[in-house]
Amino acid sequence: MNDATSTAEAALVARLAERLGAAHVVSALTDIEPHLIESRGLYRGRALAVVRPRDVHEVSFVLAQCSEAGLPVVPQGGNTGLVGGGVPHGGVVISLARLNAIRGLDPVNATITVEAGVTLKTIQDAADEADRLFPLSLASEGTCQIGGNLATNAGGTGVLRYGNARDLVLGLEVVLADGRIWNGLKGLRKDNTGYDLKHLFVGSEGTLGIITAAVLKLYPKPKATVTAFLGCEGPQAALQVFERLREGAGDQLTAFEYIPRFGLELVLKHADGVTRPLQGEHAAYALVELSSPRADADLASVIETVLGAAIEEGLVEDATIGASEAQNAALWKLREMLSEVQGREGGSIKHDVSVPVSRVADFIVEASTACEAAMDGIRVCAFGHFGDGNIHFNLTQPVGMEKAAFLAEWERFNRIVHDIVHAYDGSIAAEHGVGLIKRDELKLYKDPVAIEMMLAVKAALDPRDTLNPGKVVALSPEAPAALPGR
Repeated sequence: MNDATSTAEAALVARLAERLGAAHVVSALTDIEPHLIESRGLYRGRALAVVRPRDVHEVSFVLAQCSEAGLPVVPQGGNTGLVGGGVPHGGVVISLARLNAIRGLDPVNATITVEAGVTLKTIQDAADEADRLFPLSLASEGTCQIGGNLATNAGGTGVLRYGNARDLVLGLEVVLADGRIWNGLKGLRKDNTGYDLKHLFVGSEGTLGIITAAVLKLYPKPKATVTAFLGCEGPQAALQVFERLREGAGDQLTAFEYIPRFGLELVLKHADGVTRPLQGEHAAYALVELSSPRADADLASVIETVLGAAIEEGLVEDATIGASEAQNAALWKLREMLSEVQGREGGSIKHDVSVPVSRVADFIVEASTACEAAMDGIRVCAFGHFGDGNIHFNLTQPVGMEKAAFLAEWERFNRIVHDIVHAYDGSIAAEHGVGLIKRDELKLYKDPVAIEMMLAVKAALDPRDTLNPGKVVALSPEAPAALPGR
């Protein structure tokens, strides 16, 4: 950095501090360190400062100033991402945590209007108090913020019934790269006045604009719920059980989560307060939930009828149905702890992929066989959302292998797994996003015309490449390296 650049950046920071207040523009390394590292620790970045605007107008001021100076801006919510999308590589980090107001809740229109820094759990609780449901549910819901959920098009366990984050948003307020504010905060379910612009920003990972507020859909609150845990002989049998449940329960089927034997054993080994749900061991397990807004809905009869027939056909080897809310919570904990405990077995090479639901079992079998053939002792932990085809195809290091040596094989296993995903007409980025870690992978698997259109949209909305540069697509040859610093 030369003296002129340093002086210009210092002047910019001073202008930001004058507008936002010195307490909300921090540059000491000890203060900004938490904003430089993502939760998995794969990337560590650098930043000139972290700014904390209080409203959309201060966000607008920051973006206008940084755009004029040609300085990168990286938006951050709860910083719970998993693909390097929120890690800065120079410039300013804009934290949206102070934009934390719930602007309104309309129970008749079934909408809630919130600012980007509101945590997902806070939105869930506000909906619950109004006897409504906001169905987006993630393991990080206590710390992740809705702006980041929308920017990454988050998924979670409710996608089978309610869809991704994209399906839950009706309107957005967005600040563009040059500081202009787009007010699209409409709670309309029908609006054909041109392009549906909100969908440009949902899933864009802060590369096209910064979401500052959103109108979200609410649903009737479930009044009856039943949860079951099943043991099956493998993924093929689990998929057939899913089909039976979908036919027998319709949209009352709100979750169908697949867990392999290795995954359950990890949870039982490392998580506190869990117990084995079934007698004996099974090659595959499924966590199933049915729910209804009707308190008198006889969900137990529905699931017992379907599972009874599946047991007679040999598709289900054993099953248990929660008899209370406490038992339901205990069964869900077995699934919710799975991501957390994997790290206790050493290095984990993770793939967040999706294939058509009809092919999800075949994919698990083929990809597992290929990875096991590529490295003796590798342990496959393929789990996730069977009902929407999203599998977290994670690979745990062989017992006794050095973690660094195993993680050095990440790119090789990317090729093995992603080639199979591509052959199944799937996606290499299902619900975590692209960020840095999969940016260059897109060039191998995504239609080249689609890449060209994405670059054209980026160039049109952010011609100076100041919004989260180098993420999703690389507009500049100076973009940061995509491979993680493991």
